[in-house]
Amino acid sequence: MIVIVFNSILLGLGLAMDAFSVSVAEGLAEPEMKSSRMFLISGTFAVFQFAMPVIGWLLILLLVDAFEGLANVVPFIAFALLAFIGGKMILESMNQRKTENAAVTSIPGLLALGLATSLDALSAGTTMTEYDRTQVIIGSLIIGAMTLIVCFSGIIIGKKIGDRFSSKAGILGGCVLLSIALKSLIEGIINLL
Repeated sequence: MIVIVFNSILLGLGLAMDAFSVSVAEGLAEPEMKSSRMFLISGTFAVFQFAMPVIGWLLILLLVDAFEGLANVVPFIAFALLAFIGGKMILESMNQRKTENAAVTSIPGLLALGLATSLDALSAGTTMTEYDRTQVIIGSLIIGAMTLIVCFSGIIIGKKIGDRFSSKAGILGGCVLLSIALKSLIEGIINLL
């Protein structure tokens, strides 16, 4: 069990990096963000990072052949979601349509970001085939907890930087999302080769 905990902590840190970047972008774009919204954002990422390994583990048990074909599509789905949200964020910042108190990302947008940043965790769940149900749940809970901590920290970092650069924060946040989208696209292309 100690090995599972240790592996899950490391896996959680690795899987949370995309969500961390998005969290920094959210903090940049909304430097006056309240604690409740900070918990909503980091909690959303944590729930997705918890659920996706469990879903991946179930899929590999139930649909081994079909899931292998789907694994090649995952980076392209992440690319599309992140590119859309990042582009929208940049356009809104450039057009200055948001009011000062408006939330940067709506609930549907936050759910899309949660999904996009956790798709790699779906693949990680497929590596847990030697785990039993309890071990998968414990490992996934640890991954979710690590994501919560990492993302909350990312928002705080973004808010501190955002106070200094608030006029360009939305553009910078959108660029961060576009860079993550580009990384997903490149990974998808490399996987196909």
